[in-house]
Amino acid sequence: MNTLEHMQTVFSGRRVLVTGSTGFKGSWLCLWLRHLGAEVLGIGLDPPSEPSMHEALRLHEVLRHERVDIRQLPHLATCVQDFQPEIVLHLAAQALVRPSYEDPINTLQTNVMGTAHLLEACRKSTSVRAVVIVTSDKCYRNNEWVWGYRENDPMGGHDPYSASKGCAELITTSYIKSFFALNDYGKTHHVAVASARAGNAIGGGDWGKDRLIPDCFRALHESQPIHIRYPSAVRPWQHTLECLSGYLQLAARLYTDGPKYGCGWNFAPIDMGDVWPVERVVRRICSLWGDGSYVVDKGAQPHEAHMLCLDCTKANIELGWRPRYKVAEALDATVAWYREWSRNPDAEHMRAFTLGQIDAYVATDTTDNEVE
Repeated sequence: MNTLEHMQTVFSGRRVLVTGSTGFKGSWLCLWLRHLGAEVLGIGLDPPSEPSMHEALRLHEVLRHERVDIRQLPHLATCVQDFQPEIVLHLAAQALVRPSYEDPINTLQTNVMGTAHLLEACRKSTSVRAVVIVTSDKCYRNNEWVWGYRENDPMGGHDPYSASKGCAELITTSYIKSFFALNDYGKTHHVAVASARAGNAIGGGDWGKDRLIPDCFRALHESQPIHIRYPSAVRPWQHTLECLSGYLQLAARLYTDGPKYGCGWNFAPIDMGDVWPVERVVRRICSLWGDGSYVVDKGAQPHEAHMLCLDCTKANIELGWRPRYKVAEALDATVAWYREWSRNPDAEHMRAFTLGQIDAYVATDTTDNEVE
């Protein structure tokens, strides 16, 4: 049985809790899980943008959702107790670097204590079997290396967001060692926990503030030039379905094989040719859209890493995960989604279109993306 067949078998009929379900990646994930036959409960705050993926697809009509603030442990614990999930995927976060400078306390409360609250709620649960804590490629101490960070590289964080994600990783490791240890599995606990770190997720339905892709399409939609701040900054761009397939395959392994897979995992492009600078991404989007222009903002900007990429050899070898899209294909799919939404924003139509993109992704041959 291949990894995607294994994923289908595991999730069909399972109760799955997704935190951050109103966000960009959370919305895609909930729809995919529902497509796999899972019984999904999404929890989170109100959608973080207007418009939003959650509202564009009117996911509240096809998925169960509850408004829960993960900074409030009692409400979160009650939700977990009432739903009795078997699998938990934790995506809730303050997910952007620039807002972390404006509100570092909320960033830390959400990303650090929110993660601790989720793990504590799972520790007290009798139903949970598998937990994936999603952090970020920015959790690593950034040395501006030209090679990818591996899972055993040290955590760090220059800005409050990156620091919060490094802390979330340390908290997850602490819970694994203190409460979810491999040697105690089946004796004092029955929970397998792992963390997942991915590159810069792109795809249709992202309208977040201060994110490159949404900034591009807002400008294109309004026939305005795209403003970019860090044209030479290099990132591991990948379609959000790449990240989500990694999270799902990891969760499935945790569910069937226990804490054998309970550690950190990178999900990122394999080919360094898919680690593009910002300006190249913007040029490609303008070309695919058919018009558009961009300008580079000259003013002082808050610090962000210049070079950032991940090594996903471990996930490829031990999980059988590998990317299905080159970055050019990821951008093709992203532009196609926004173009379709601009043409026909009907929620039912866009749900069907999005599910079509999920099916097309699953059907893509991965032969060209194998690790040498």
